[in-house]
Amino acid sequence: MNQQAKNNTQTNKEANKQALILGATGGIGGEVARLLMQRGWQVTTLHRNPDQVKDKTAAHIWMKGDVMVQDDVVQAAAGKSVIVHAVNPPGYRDWEKLVLPMIENTIAAAQASGARILLPGTVYNFGPDAFPLIAENATQFPITKKGKIRVEMEHRLRLAASKGVKSLIVRAGDFFGPKAANNWFSQGLVTPGKPVSVVRYPGSAGTGHQWAYLPDVAETMVRLLEREKELDNFARFHMEGHWDHDGKQMVAAIGRVTAQPALKASWFPWPVFTLLSPFKQTLKEMLEMRYLWRTEVKMSNQALVDFLGEEPRTPLDVAVRSSLAGLGCIKRNASYESGVPDARNFGITPNHDRA
Repeated sequence: MNQQAKNNTQTNKEANKQALILGATGGIGGEVARLLMQRGWQVTTLHRNPDQVKDKTAAHIWMKGDVMVQDDVVQAAAGKSVIVHAVNPPGYRDWEKLVLPMIENTIAAAQASGARILLPGTVYNFGPDAFPLIAENATQFPITKKGKIRVEMEHRLRLAASKGVKSLIVRAGDFFGPKAANNWFSQGLVTPGKPVSVVRYPGSAGTGHQWAYLPDVAETMVRLLEREKELDNFARFHMEGHWDHDGKQMVAAIGRVTAQPALKASWFPWPVFTLLSPFKQTLKEMLEMRYLWRTEVKMSNQALVDFLGEEPRTPLDVAVRSSLAGLGCIKRNASYESGVPDARNFGITPNHDRA
């Protein structure tokens, strides 16, 4: 291959490194957008009111538009090789009205542009028949309304894949991180903006729980996208993340990071949620997910490790320290600003061993 041909090949490769982010102001959408830009991608964000976004990354190309309007999504996706579908109705509200139309619009945009859809998946898809250790191809018989909607989303992606529309689903545990949005860590365990004096843990004593550090999830997704040509049209992977085998390890890590080794989990106000749920939709939807705190549920990452050779995994104490700093619970360090802390700042050797 002569030099000109090599240059053309490189130019074409770079030209295809264009991504559309739907949900960039959320936790996972924002993390993936930041990491893609660090890897040399051009990132476009679709938002209904981009002028009102406070934490707006200048490097994004911000387009005004609505994910519920198919023409807006199709126009924004033109020329893109990836569409990150990280958008969800806020506070769990109106899932049955909004979630499926949004994924349909994304599918239409991917069909028009030839882009691969990247969908952050959930464990909601699975019911007790698949517990406790879940593989990507496990049967999906969900027991919640949101689970049934997620199954239908993936069903539509599978049908689209048979028509040439490519997708990638990466499922992980409960999110936490320095720039995470609504999640159990920031809304349950600790109080943003306040020093940690108590940890309200929703789970049952002795029951394992799966956590996912957002920068690790984004790193995993981007590594998979970097090998896009090797993926099936309908590709699915599970992350192990941080497995808290007895429901005590996350609390212990918070105690170590905040120099409170005696810190213990306190009572979680599930009875209050029950009383208020008829009047607050968000609490009602959170109650529906309580079974995931009472039952040991773990997704197997074997397929991911087989494909990538490892699962990116930040040491738990580093991830917790970064998350608490991002939430304003402890003093911020400069290494948190990027969202991916340098473990050396904490005297910890980074661990990216195989799971």
